[in-house]
Amino acid sequence: MVTIFWLAISYLLGAMPFGLLISRTCCGIDPREEGSGNIGATNVGRLCGTKYGAMTLALDVLKGFIPVLLATSFSDSYFFLTLVATAAVCGHMFSVFLHGKGGKGVATWVGAFLAISPWAVIICGLAFLAALYFYNFVSLASLVMVALMPVVLLFQGLFGAIPMALVLMALIFWKHSANIQRLMVGTEHPWKKKE
Repeated sequence: MVTIFWLAISYLLGAMPFGLLISRTCCGIDPREEGSGNIGATNVGRLCGTKYGAMTLALDVLKGFIPVLLATSFSDSYFFLTLVATAAVCGHMFSVFLHGKGGKGVATWVGAFLAISPWAVIICGLAFLAALYFYNFVSLASLVMVALMPVVLLFQGLFGAIPMALVLMALIFWKHSANIQRLMVGTEHPWKKKE
């Protein structure tokens, strides 16, 4: 019962659509209807400004970090921790408050893994920044980051977290399917417009 309760709490926290709430409250915009149509930090930042994008990013990261961090205080089972992390990320992707729709899960993914292995997140974060610098696409950089995580966990010896990393990688790639198609045909929105 404790496990089911904790998974439900993690899912509900992950399901909180902070990007939508911030956009509507602070700039009167529904991010689902403008820009990329996503409620995540990148779209909120484009539509409402960097400050609101950063606010959305921080809250979405905390949605993954807080439940997993609290779970580590009473369990050292990687199986349990990965279930909690997956519940939080899936809450963001498939929010009950948005009729099963949601964001792409990357920021909440970062938060969840930050609670499990900060060093793995740092390494994957550096890969994200490198990909963003060289290719100028947040979507591509995000995919590079999540694809690298299982490899980093393998080298760290955190074998119990690898199945979750692979499942979430598959879900995030699926959520980015439209971005992948745009990347392939050259119509993806760049992070910064070239001058």
